[in-house]
Amino acid sequence: MRSGEIKALTGLRIVAAVWVVLFHFRPLLREAVPGFLDALTPILNCGAQGVDLFFILSGFVLTWNYLDRMGGSWSTRATLHFLWLRLARVWPVYLVTLHLAALWVIFTLHVGHVPSQEIYRFTAISYVRQVLLTQLWFQPFFDNSSWDGPAWSISAEWLAYLLFGSLVLVIFRMARATRARNLVWLAVAASLPPVMSLLVTGQFYTPWSWLPRIVMQFTAGALVAAAVSRLELTDRGRRAAGYVSALLIGCVTGFLYWADAHPLHGVSDTGGLVDILFVPLVLTLAIGTGSLPALLATRPLVYGGQISFCLYMVHELVHTAWIWTAQQFELTMLAADGKQFLAAVLAVTFVSAAALYHVVEEPARLWMRRMVGDGRPVVDADSAGQVAGYTLQSIDGAHEGRPQSASARAG
Repeated sequence: MRSGEIKALTGLRIVAAVWVVLFHFRPLLREAVPGFLDALTPILNCGAQGVDLFFILSGFVLTWNYLDRMGGSWSTRATLHFLWLRLARVWPVYLVTLHLAALWVIFTLHVGHVPSQEIYRFTAISYVRQVLLTQLWFQPFFDNSSWDGPAWSISAEWLAYLLFGSLVLVIFRMARATRARNLVWLAVAASLPPVMSLLVTGQFYTPWSWLPRIVMQFTAGALVAAAVSRLELTDRGRRAAGYVSALLIGCVTGFLYWADAHPLHGVSDTGGLVDILFVPLVLTLAIGTGSLPALLATRPLVYGGQISFCLYMVHELVHTAWIWTAQQFELTMLAADGKQFLAAVLAVTFVSAAALYHVVEEPARLWMRRMVGDGRPVVDADSAGQVAGYTLQSIDGAHEGRPQSASARAG
């Protein structure tokens, strides 16, 4: 199986993260730049679907890197090692933003005249569940499940990580017994249950709807990775896949505008049907070259993908801080300097994400790896070589015993 960082998928992560950020920042955009919001309303109103794209990417990247290592036979030691490496990737940033959220609530109780209304959620039992990444497992809706709002999806992903040791055994055997195109069709089928639920209920957000979203989208991503591992394409085929990925982005955009203008009868979240395009999008970006894959593989977008997890985790904290500041000092983005306020909020968000990545995520990840005797430095991408056109780069700081291969980033 080929292994390595598929940079186009790393670049796609920042697109998904910004989509979610702008979805949450819509009230600010409405005040500061109403024309911009009006033009992009169909896209931004569906920004929550960026989380589903993240779930598919997580399933893909983990399977892309661990299918051969863990799929052959069950190993408790390998599974525990995998889970520790996943904790090393997400837990440090998660814990920092968790406690920043708690400190912010304490701050508002003692400073100014706008105390937080969320204090009722900060209990000892809730804290234990937050730290253990299990807070979402006890309730049907993810609203108010996490002290740092977006962290609900990390609790969902932790469930997927715990299931991965068993899932990869099945995917490994399916990859050996099934053709690549059949694996693709299975991936499409796996991604359909949330969409079918939407068509039945008329809403994307229903009790326990988060569970099929994470389980099925994660599985769909895993199946796509298995399919890509079986594909043998010519250079012409890869270029064609790159053009198809660009076409799919156009289809995603066009569908969101169409769904906004022509919602299905009885379906309030018609835009959620766009999820059916995510599997082919990830597939074509994974195997494609040139055009859109080349754009997403540029250094700025790859760096954006690297900090995307921190951006996702910190943006709602910045948003909450701005709301408090605006109430405290009677500020509004409707004023003449509203655009400056918006620019400042966005700048703080992205700078905070970059700082969190360099100060917390990377150092803490390497420190946690050293705790299990796996703290070798990250391989330089330029010296790691090329395999099947993909630049090799270690995600978790080491090759983990696999010669001439390295892990792709997942978040």
